[in-house]
Amino acid sequence: MTRARVAVYLLFLLAGAAVGTWTARIPAIKENLGLGDGQLSLALLAIAAGAVAGMQAVGPLVDRYGSSSVMLPAALLHAVVLVPIAYAPNLLTLALALFGFGIVHGVLDVSMNANAVEVERAWGRPMMSSFHAVFSIGGFAGATVGGVFAHLELSPAATFWSVGVMIAGLAAWAARWALRSPPAHAARAGGRAGHPRGIVFLGVLAFCCLVGEGAAADWSSVYLREDLAASAGFAAAGYAAFSVMMTAGRLAGDRLAARFGPVRLVRGCGLLAACGLGVSLLVGHPVAAVVGFGCFGAGLSCIVPQVFSAAGHRDPAFAGRALARAASIGYLGFLSGPVLIGAAAELTGLPRALALPALLAAFVALAATALRTRAPA
Repeated sequence: MTRARVAVYLLFLLAGAAVGTWTARIPAIKENLGLGDGQLSLALLAIAAGAVAGMQAVGPLVDRYGSSSVMLPAALLHAVVLVPIAYAPNLLTLALALFGFGIVHGVLDVSMNANAVEVERAWGRPMMSSFHAVFSIGGFAGATVGGVFAHLELSPAATFWSVGVMIAGLAAWAARWALRSPPAHAARAGGRAGHPRGIVFLGVLAFCCLVGEGAAADWSSVYLREDLAASAGFAAAGYAAFSVMMTAGRLAGDRLAARFGPVRLVRGCGLLAACGLGVSLLVGHPVAAVVGFGCFGAGLSCIVPQVFSAAGHRDPAFAGRALARAASIGYLGFLSGPVLIGAAAELTGLPRALALPALLAAFVALAATALRTRAPA
């Protein structure tokens, strides 16, 4: 069982590393292809479209064949689909390569979360927050490796080949130790079809949180720099505080979930996120903003892992479908969050627009009872 847990950690680590590495080399690829900001946005949209498509398609496969039968090939493919991105000669081929990358990432995301639910169930205690913390650590590691390659003026191809080999090694290690999950046959499902009840609303809660994550990633530094007149270096501290506190919160999340239960944990986290960001916006000082974004990250840290865990545990026979639906709805929040904040900022100004993620976090706190897991009939 310890090996099964380590295998899930490895999968979350490699998935985060792949995303972090790609993110670090975006400027080089943009410069090499001579892309404008609008053209780059179209390419990034291809990743999102691929991820949503992969998430939607993989749910029934996980339920039919078992999560391990899906996640291990997807993990190996992650090492492969990263490389063609570096060789794309134009916008169209780049978009196609990123669409394929997105599909594989979406498939791996749902299937490894399903396996994480099975490992969590076998251990009999909360583990999902620590798995998501390792994803964040992997993203930081991938971005660091990509930054080192960029500093050494090495090509994106050299970066992606090197990281691809590392990902393949981690995937092979995970394949040896992963928990082999049995398929959820129709007999086991009681002849039922469809999704367990309440999954769409769990997806809505994930959507609310990921709107905040996307907003913090894209607008925190802009808010500090342009609205609070912070220096360029200090403006970056807003998202740094958000990221550090989110990772720290997820590392502590399993112990907190075991002690307080998912409902009380999510309620407390939602209130911390809402109050931390909301009060900092009212104060309107750069130091208060950094503290506020740190509280916002700590508050959001445990919510999505608990939502995914609740979705997977709602009915084990349909864990794949449930996670696919909740993850897809939530991912739309991450994509639309920056756009919603930007549109609201045009109408009301950025400080008032950033109150939207705080209000959504407060809504999550009020709706935390939706995370109660009901045993299937």
